[in-house]
Amino acid sequence: MILHCSFEELRALASGAELFLTEDESRVQGYVVAPSEAMTDVEQLQPRLTQSLSINTLAEQRTVRKAVAAICDELHERLEEKVLQHHPAHEEAVALYFDYAYAFGVLNRLDEIGAEMTALIEVMNGSVSDQAAGAVEFPD
Repeated sequence: MILHCSFEELRALASGAELFLTEDESRVQGYVVAPSEAMTDVEQLQPRLTQSLSINTLAEQRTVRKAVAAICDELHERLEEKVLQHHPAHEEAVALYFDYAYAFGVLNRLDEIGAEMTALIEVMNGSVSDQAAGAVEFPD
């Protein structure tokens, strides 16, 4: 299945991914720790944010969804910080609002794709197992 994304959505996701990865690195503060699952998911998604995404399995949809949700959370947190630090109409707050809104729209469409994939797998197999989530492919 293809997750169609506009230029603005891809730019917002790429910007949010960069903020997330930069923020995550600053949290580490020089200590060597294993990367969090969300960081790994965002790192894997980041190079794909140049065009609409082809999502072939439910397992892949779940991974992409976790990454986009992490990006949305980061953008939302930063938006709230800027609003409290300055005011709602501050240039950075407005830019973060639009990035968050675009990313949130993609997250909603990912949820819809996941629900459709889950329903089809349930029809074919009677239930959705982790094995089926990774094995059943949905062509573009």
